[in-house]
Amino acid sequence: MTEGSDLPTHERKVPYTDPGTPDVRSPARYLWWLVVMQRSRILLGSLWGTLWMCALMLPPYFMAKAIDDGLKQRDTDTLLFWVLIIMVAGAAIACLGILRHRTMTLIRTDAAYRTVQVVVRQVTDLGATLPRKVSVGELTHLQAGDMGRIAQTLTITGPGVGAVIAYSATAVLLFTISAVLAGVVLLGLPLLALAVGPLLGKLHGAEGTYREQQGKLTARAGDIVSGLGVLCGIGGKAVFGKRYRDRSQALLADGYRVASFTSWVQAIGACLPVIFLAIVTWISARMAASGTISVGEMVAVYGYVAALLVPVTFFIEGADDLPRGLVAARRVINILALKPEVENGSSPVAAPAGPAALHDPRSGLTLEPGLMSALVCARLDEARAVVDRLGRYTDSDATWGDARLSDVELSEVRRRVLVADNDAHLFAGTVRSTVSVRDDHTADELDGALRTAVAEDIVDALPDGLDARLEARARNVSGGQRQRLRLVRALLTDPEVLLLVEPTSALDAHTEATVAQRVLTTRRGRTTLAVSTSPLILDRADQVSYLVDGEVVAVGTHGELLVSQPGYRDLVLRDSDETDPTAQGTALQEGSSR
Repeated sequence: MTEGSDLPTHERKVPYTDPGTPDVRSPARYLWWLVVMQRSRILLGSLWGTLWMCALMLPPYFMAKAIDDGLKQRDTDTLLFWVLIIMVAGAAIACLGILRHRTMTLIRTDAAYRTVQVVVRQVTDLGATLPRKVSVGELTHLQAGDMGRIAQTLTITGPGVGAVIAYSATAVLLFTISAVLAGVVLLGLPLLALAVGPLLGKLHGAEGTYREQQGKLTARAGDIVSGLGVLCGIGGKAVFGKRYRDRSQALLADGYRVASFTSWVQAIGACLPVIFLAIVTWISARMAASGTISVGEMVAVYGYVAALLVPVTFFIEGADDLPRGLVAARRVINILALKPEVENGSSPVAAPAGPAALHDPRSGLTLEPGLMSALVCARLDEARAVVDRLGRYTDSDATWGDARLSDVELSEVRRRVLVADNDAHLFAGTVRSTVSVRDDHTADELDGALRTAVAEDIVDALPDGLDARLEARARNVSGGQRQRLRLVRALLTDPEVLLLVEPTSALDAHTEATVAQRVLTTRRGRTTLAVSTSPLILDRADQVSYLVDGEVVAVGTHGELLVSQPGYRDLVLRDSDETDPTAQGTALQEGSSR
């Protein structure tokens, strides 16, 4: 249950410390869970909605009395009395409308924020599992559209209930005037709603297709933007741009189709009630002319029908909102139902009390505590797989000291072992908030991490320094600057074990050499692994492991492997004119001393 869910409505706060545990067995059950979690407020909204809609029937009734008892009888006092009553009723309707709207706004806000909270909590729990299961486009549209549709669907819990009750109350009033008119009105209005039904079905089908394609297109746009530098470098910008335009044109056709159905639904929804009102008015006028009903009753019938259009409109809107809400809820529960690829075992074991070796039996890699190690591989995906096992992003037989890594409490592994990927996400915000992992970093800690990552120039170049704004994924700075900011964040975490994947691939040689030396100095005495093929990093590592086809085939220093492993030498020196290992090592030594 949600914290504070039993408190009075005015004492509840959104967002909640604990939004509750959603029911993800079906979209309908999820929507019902949102109802149950704020049942007191929804009951209040239903009460205000019922009173408001029933009150809409009072002015026509009072107007009939004013006409028949006051105007027709030429009784001024009675006429003024009923006019006053109509004014009071109008004021009451306005107050009830405000209370209804305010309560329903709170209900929609609660549903939206509660959905946001459970989704964000799930995204946080999923961690590295999320990008493998859900596209960026899907998450974008979930936030931009689906959450709002779910919130809108909750509207039917207030006015929807009120519409049913008001419709029943009006039936009683109409039967007191004329059974014929009551039959025409009470049967005709549902037929209006049914007339829009087929169009609503086609609209929802078209919207579903449009929504799916829109999510895919958004994901493609995000991929293109994030990889724009690479695409420009390989000359693929025009090709991918053309593919995006083609997909966009196809989506545009779906958009026109959705707009067409929407326009017909809105046109019919606005036109048919007016036509029906004219028909009822004509029937009631003929009955008044023949003396079957009084003039006041004719006016009352007109007023009842006009007022009944409100609940009928809510019926139509509810019939439109509910399927949309169910579709949106389906997308939400699809994410909420995902399970992390790595979870705590049934009987977690204690982590090593101090620094201990990390060993991956599948590859044969061992990270000795306190050393600066490097992993070299021609295929980055093989190296990433090793790092994922050592960082426990996938379950494996990897060990940490004497403990099997998969048996150690996951929170303890995350606290002491950090995987810093070269494409890790950078959130929008100030530079300070983007690189900070806590709120209490001192100025010396920030300055030290910036210096180690050779990122002082980034801060100095920005107009507001550490308080300068970065866009999402830090797109307003260069690729090399983003890479250094990621390294700053990793260094501020200060983990016991730091696993760096291609930490300097976007840097120039001089900056790369400086970063490598400073990281070595800063991390001295702690376990660090760098996945890289750069000689500038490998030359500074205490231990280098050469990975071929997922297995370590040689371990040694950079110089030793240059001599003993031709494949290693070809891999790390492929961009160099030097062929002599000794000469290459000397060049590296000279470069590091500059």
